[in-house]
Amino acid sequence: MTSIGARVPGRKNAFTRWVHSFAGYKKHAALTLMLLPVVLYFFIFKYIPMGGIVIAFKNYKISQGIFGSAWCGMDNFTKAFATSTFKRSVWNTLSISGLKLLFGFPAPIILALMLNEVTHLRFKKTVQTISYLPHFLSWVVLAGMFQQLLSPNNGAVNAILRDVFGVQKSIYFLGDNKYFRGTLIATDIWKNVGWSSILYLATISGIDPTLYEAATVDGATRWQCTRYITLPSLLSTIVIMLILSVGSIMDAGFDQVFNLYNSAVYQTGDIIDTYVYRYGIGDMKYSLATAVGLFKNVIAFVLVVGTNLVARKISGEGIW
Repeated sequence: MTSIGARVPGRKNAFTRWVHSFAGYKKHAALTLMLLPVVLYFFIFKYIPMGGIVIAFKNYKISQGIFGSAWCGMDNFTKAFATSTFKRSVWNTLSISGLKLLFGFPAPIILALMLNEVTHLRFKKTVQTISYLPHFLSWVVLAGMFQQLLSPNNGAVNAILRDVFGVQKSIYFLGDNKYFRGTLIATDIWKNVGWSSILYLATISGIDPTLYEAATVDGATRWQCTRYITLPSLLSTIVIMLILSVGSIMDAGFDQVFNLYNSAVYQTGDIIDTYVYRYGIGDMKYSLATAVGLFKNVIAFVLVVGTNLVARKISGEGIW
């Protein structure tokens, strides 16, 4: 039987660690104070609203409030799972996110590797600046731009296809289910590829240059240096970004889809977030929308944990 006295050292060690931790925060009081607004932001806007999750298990009525509304158990989930529109939104979310992961995830890595090979400094900075700029434009602005560029009547893209490539029939990029998903993938990559490459470029800049010098002396080509030095050095960063990307696979990009889609492309463009918006805000079915949102977040959590475990098994790298 474990005596009370045997537990004291453990408690003492825990207390000692807590004292050292507090002393560390006190030593870096200025940095701790700078972190405080971020902590308050997440606490107020991320953690406190989590109390509203109970709406998913209630027949919520505004007049009765969250605590006054009657409990209904899993009825909201059952209703959502039984509708064809919900099943369609889940499939569209997985399809769009999967395509973005397949084509969009390697794009910034490739761009970073290409920029790393550019020796002309002014040209390199120009390319970086041009590729970064779209990230700072909101999808509200970009949606207006793409609607003009991709217009089937007088859009620049259709004009180029007609005059240069001889395509006589106009393509409805934003109004045809056949082309809508491809348009989403292409515009998302164009907007985010430059910004996403920053992390990889920063990692590449931290690689010891003597490794490249030694490889060059041994007769290695630029491609061999990239394959055996640059890519292995990027592995940990790639794994972490992949885990985060897989964790976001249930988030197909509400801002982008909401500003670009219309009723003609609901079949391929209606995702979980737009489904929640229409039913929750438009039709005021708050309980149903909350249940769907909770379902989405639980799946995303499972994906993050699962991907992290798989990554640690394969490469030994992970978030935790």
